[in-house]
Parts: sequence; C-alpha cells; structure tokens
Amino acid sequence: MLSQTRTSTFTRLGLIPLNKILYAGANLTDETIALKAPSLRRTLKLWNLIFYGIIIIQPTAPMGIYGVVSNVARGHVVSTILLGMVAMLFTAVSYGRMARVYPSAGSAYTYVGSELNPVAGYVVGWSMLMDYLLNPIICAIWCSAAASNILPGVPYAAWAVAIVILFTALNLVGVQASGRVNAVLAIAMSIVVFIFLGYAIQYLARVARPIGGQWLIPFYDPSSFSASSFFRGTSIAVLTYIGFDGISTMSEEVENPRRNIMLATVLTCLIIGILSAIEVYVAQLAWPHTGAFPTSTVDTAYVQVARRIGGPLLFHLLNATLLIANLGSGIAAQFGAARLLYSMGRSNVLPHRLFAALSPKTAIPRNNVLIVGACTLLGVFVLTYEKGAELLNFGAFIAFIGVNAAALVHYKFRSGEKIRFAATIPIAGITVCTFIWLHLGRSAQLLGFTWITIGLVLYWTRRRYISKGPSATSSPLMDAPR
Repeated sequence: MLSQTRTSTFTRLGLIPLNKILYAGANLTDETIALKAPSLRRTLKLWNLIFYGIIIIQPTAPMGIYGVVSNVARGHVVSTILLGMVAMLFTAVSYGRMARVYPSAGSAYTYVGSELNPVAGYVVGWSMLMDYLLNPIICAIWCSAAASNILPGVPYAAWAVAIVILFTALNLVGVQASGRVNAVLAIAMSIVVFIFLGYAIQYLARVARPIGGQWLIPFYDPSSFSASSFFRGTSIAVLTYIGFDGISTMSEEVENPRRNIMLATVLTCLIIGILSAIEVYVAQLAWPHTGAFPTSTVDTAYVQVARRIGGPLLFHLLNATLLIANLGSGIAAQFGAARLLYSMGRSNVLPHRLFAALSPKTAIPRNNVLIVGACTLLGVFVLTYEKGAELLNFGAFIAFIGVNAAALVHYKFRSGEKIRFAATIPIAGITVCTFIWLHLGRSAQLLGFTWITIGLVLYWTRRRYISKGPSATSSPLMDAPR
C-alpha cells in the first residue's frame, strides 16, 4: 500500500510544481501561483532523509501484499522481496545521480523528458497518472477486506461503498493529515511491527520449533518453486518499495545534496528491504506454505498469520493499525489524483472547464475529487488487489527503467563529470527492472499498454490542436522541460 506521505511525493511529476501550489484548503488561483515561494534552508542531514524515506514507504509495507505474493510465488515471499530490493538499489543510485542534475525537479518525468525524449517523458508521466488512479482503488480494496475482519457480517460491497464515500467526502472538505501526523503514525506502526516480531519469536521458539533445513524453506522450497511464478511474484513484491524516489524531491533542503540524496535513497531501500524480509520470513516460518490462501483472506493474509502467532489480541491490533494507515493512504491517494487532474486541466491537457474548476468555498478541485471517487468505486468491484497492484507496478517500472536510461545517457554520453560505474549501474538497473516488468501478468500488461496507447493518441491529438490554435499555449505534458 502506498502511504499518505508517499502519495504526496508522487505529485511531483514535473508537470506543475504541485507541492507549492496545490494542497488541501489552499487558494488555487493564478495570483497564488504567482507568489514567490521563500527559499529553502539546507537543514536536513543524512539520517533525517532516511527517516523521511521510511515514513514515505512505511515499515509495514510488505504486510498488505503478503498473501497475494505468497499465492503467486508459491510461498517464496522473502526471496521476492530481496530480489526486488536489488532492482530498487540500482534504480535508487540512478535517482540519486539524476537529483544532482535536476536538484529542484525530483521527477522521473523531468529526467526522462530532458535526457531522452519529450515523448518518452510524456509516456512516463502518463503511466504515473495511471498509478495515481489505481492508488485509491487498491487502498479501498484492502480497507474493505480489513474492515470485514472486524465486522464479518457486513458484506464486502457495503464496506467498499462506505469507504469510497469516506475518501470522497473527506477530500471534498479538504481534510488532510500533516507531515507530523504521518511521522507519528510511522513510529506507531514501527512499534506494532516490533510487537509482532516479539510474538513471532516466542511462537517459533515454543510452538513451531523449525529445525534444520526448515529455516531455509522461506528462501527456497524445492517442492513448490517455479521460476515463472517466482518472478511474477517479484513483479508484485516491488510494491513494497514504491515511493523511495520521494527522497529526491528534498534536494533543496538537505546538507550536501550531491552526497546525501543518493546515500539516503540507497540506504532507505536497503533498510526497508531488510526489515520487510524479516517480517515476511518469520511469517512464513509461522505459517509454512502448504497451499494458496483462500480468496476470502488473501488480501489480509498477514493479519491471519498474526492471529496464529498472538491470538485475537495481536490480530486486531495489527488489523486496526494497517486499516488506519491505509485509510489515510487512500484519502491522500484520491486527492493526489484529483490534484494531478487539476494540473492537467489547467494546462489544457484535459478539458479546462471540467478539470480546472475549483470549489469557490474550499478551493478544492471538486469535479476531480468526484471523478476519481467514481473511478475508485468502479475499480473496487472490477479489480482485485492483485490485479490493481500489478497494474500499478506496470507504470512504476516504466518510470524506473526510464530513470536508469536517463542516468546512463547523461553520465556516460553527455556529462563531463567522471563517476564510478557510470554505465554499469544504470544498465544493471534497466536489465533487472525490465526482466521483472516482463513477468507481470498478461492482463496487467495488456491493460497497461492500452493505457499508454490512449495516452499517445491524446498526446498527438493535442499537439495537432495546439499547432493549429494560435492562442493555444504549450502544456508541460506536451513538451518536457529542457
């Protein structure tokens, strides 16, 4: 699941500086946009950035996708997490390097559009728009399943409708959590994680008592291993790391950004990867894979493991923690999508009258909130959590591959700056990310390429319209910054 803070970092696509002009309750007028923002002070140190990165990704990141990955990878969740970490570490280096070149952008769209080609940059931005729309859908699906654990007598459909209405209603009145609230939630989640691990260690020592080779089965079980299933599971498990690129947006506020941005990005991925591997490792030891989780519990499989380890108390503690976290994620995800649609409407990429309209009372893009709410409501009944996660990763991998390619072109062929492994690291990132990306499910690939095709048709249609209209202005989505 994408965290609330993580969603806010995704708004920095390079389309418009949304972090400065679009936020809940802000006066989104041209006059506001024209105001000059005060300069930022470089006060953040390396460990501040790492803590920020952990807040973005959340220490509970692998718990939501645990059941799905376990079913797809036939139990090899810990290995998929570790392989995904390798891909993300290479990509994290490329993000850190590109943040040196574009310290105020922090955008895969900007990196790719400037270093490779404006059309390639547009494809990255359009793919990330798909991620925006999928974010609230998978959050609502997971929240509905978690709420059913509390009141199982209430049908899933009723929970889904209620949660989508909650997301939409709160966004219409401009309710958003602050960064401090997000930090408190991240700390609280960390405490719950360590409580879970404490119960797990006790359970393994007193009840499960694995011996010999059983300690290694979570990494590799020859009786169930399938290469194709494993790599497809990895393509989903990468959702654990989504959001680490948000660290690159802090370049203007950190001491020694040339060093600390890349170090923080890499170390955040490493810390989250190790912590996530530990979380799923003990879960697999406590509940060895003997078959797929049933459809009714697959989305919340990790809290079912908590029930086995610590009984009803741990079950409800973890379930409530993850439910609260994902409610916040879904609210922010929906508003993030509405903000992006506003920026596209204001730039005439989408119809201005519909998508650039603001509520006169709250200065919120009300039409967009309602549109995204409708899409979310449709999505919770059309998609499963697994399909939504795969489709979201389809767009994320396009951005990752693009950033690695941009780093390769810039440092190997354009820049005079000499750095170590200028070609090796981005090529490794491109190779690993592409390999995993190609193992996404067929339906996710088909839907993803269909979305890109629609975007390209819109791109060329809008370019023809702009070229014929003398009063039309160029859009940030049409022409990448140079």
